[in-house]
Formats: sequence, C-alpha cells, structure tokens
Amino acid sequence: MEKKVKVSLLWQTYGKMLTDKQYEVINDYYNNDLSLSEIAENNQITRQAVRDIIKKGENKLFELEEKLAFMEKTLKQEKQLQAILQELSKIEDTSSDKKVAKILEHVCEELNCLA
Repeated sequence: MEKKVKVSLLWQTYGKMLTDKQYEVINDYYNNDLSLSEIAENNQITRQAVRDIIKKGENKLFELEEKLAFMEKTLKQEKQLQAILQELSKIEDTSSDKKVAKILEHVCEELNCLA
C-alpha cells in the first residue's frame, strides 16, 4: 500500500490519539494535499517545524498500528466480507427457490452494511 494512503488511513483510525497540532498538520499534508510551505505559512511556523511535526505524527501512527493492528484487522475483515458476498451472490444467481433467494438477498444487504 502506498505510504500516502496508509498514513491517511492510519490518521482516520488513530488520529485522535495525536496532539492537536500533529492531527491538523498531518490532515493538511496527506488529506488536503497542502505543501510544507503552505502549512508553515498557515500556522506561522517554519517548514522544518512542519516536517518535524509530520515525522513525529507518522511515527506515532505507525507505532500505534504496530501495537494494536486495528487497521490491519479491519482491512482483513473487509476482504473476508467481500469474499462472503461473492459466494452468496453465486448461490443467489443459481438458486431457483424464491424463498432462499429472498433470504440470501437479506443476508447480503446486512453484510453490505458491515462493509
């Protein structure tokens, strides 16, 4: 997974555990696509300070994921749900029993809510 995407996902998962400044700066850099210079100007700090805030925030996000693995588990569950939905779809497509098809449709709807 590309670093930018991974950091953005980690920010969504663990962002509230960062300092307010780290939260804002990482959001601006990764999600709002602002440059270091733009962030520095907006916050009246140096580019180097912005870079340091980003690095410390990234390190904290990666450390949290390493210890908790919440994002990894979530992504794995999403893949499993998609695989289950595909299998149910195969059954639904081949079933001629309307009652079974209705039950499968309902199960698929419920699983889609989890994905």
